[in-house]
Amino acid sequence: MTESVQIFTDGACRGNPGPGGWGALLRYKGRELELCGSDPDTTNNRMELLAAIKALQALKYPCSTRVTTDSIYVMKGISEWLPNWVRKGWRTASNAPVKNADLWKQLVAAQSPHRVEWCWVKGHAGHSENERADQLANRGIDEMLGSIPKS
Repeated sequence: MTESVQIFTDGACRGNPGPGGWGALLRYKGRELELCGSDPDTTNNRMELLAAIKALQALKYPCSTRVTTDSIYVMKGISEWLPNWVRKGWRTASNAPVKNADLWKQLVAAQSPHRVEWCWVKGHAGHSENERADQLANRGIDEMLGSIPKS
């Protein structure tokens, strides 16, 4: 494994469901990469998941990384709920299908080559990298809606 890559992710939605965006900031050896994207009709939870997926997929080789998210859904899902979902064939404790199973499966695949530490921070609480990830997620929505030109 290489030196640690820091990843900060966030999702945004205008309406839930509604137009959504995801953003990620990757930092390695003082260099930064900003990523963002969007979906015209989605949910906030899907955008939170997609931010983490796209960030991990951007890594070109196996890495040690810390992913910081403000999503309790992503944090609890990846660290607490996932083993039981897999064991139960992607069913919840109440035997309902897992929501967003398509993206959870993508997240499992995206993290598999890496050693990932998951961290949670409170959103909109002044954490500078989380604020930047939020701005990127909103940029994704704005670019899709034509509010700002694509960069």
